[in-house]
Amino acid sequence: MKNEDKPHLIELPKIHDNRGNLTFIENSRHIPFDIKRVYYLYDVPGGETRGGHAHKNLRQYIIAASGSFDVVLDDGKNRTKFSLNRSYYGLYIPTMTWRELENFSSGSVCLVLASEFYDPTDYYYTYEDFIKAVNENETDQIS
Repeated sequence: MKNEDKPHLIELPKIHDNRGNLTFIENSRHIPFDIKRVYYLYDVPGGETRGGHAHKNLRQYIIAASGSFDVVLDDGKNRTKFSLNRSYYGLYIPTMTWRELENFSSGSVCLVLASEFYDPTDYYYTYEDFIKAVNENETDQIS
């Protein structure tokens, strides 16, 4: 599996200025896909989790634009936790990766860049369905 196909942190350009820093993202230059959708989560109450799903085709890049939170990823075999707390780097999430967002700090903003337009049929909404699909994909690859 290529590194691009695995979850990993990607540092973004950071232009330092005494008046405040600036970070930017360019399509297919800083992240491995063209951006078709942008959304953000905010005002998440303490103790709440978000996510709790996987995507068949969608890839994402998640940034803690403000504050901090944890992203727990699961590929069907291993679980990994990433703590996001800097606005100049984010987490690349490939297809077929279960994700949960937790431990939101007060006032945090989770910015998500997505490779596809919204499509409700692209989701695995239950972990059981996700694991079943992972196991079917492995069987298909062995055959």
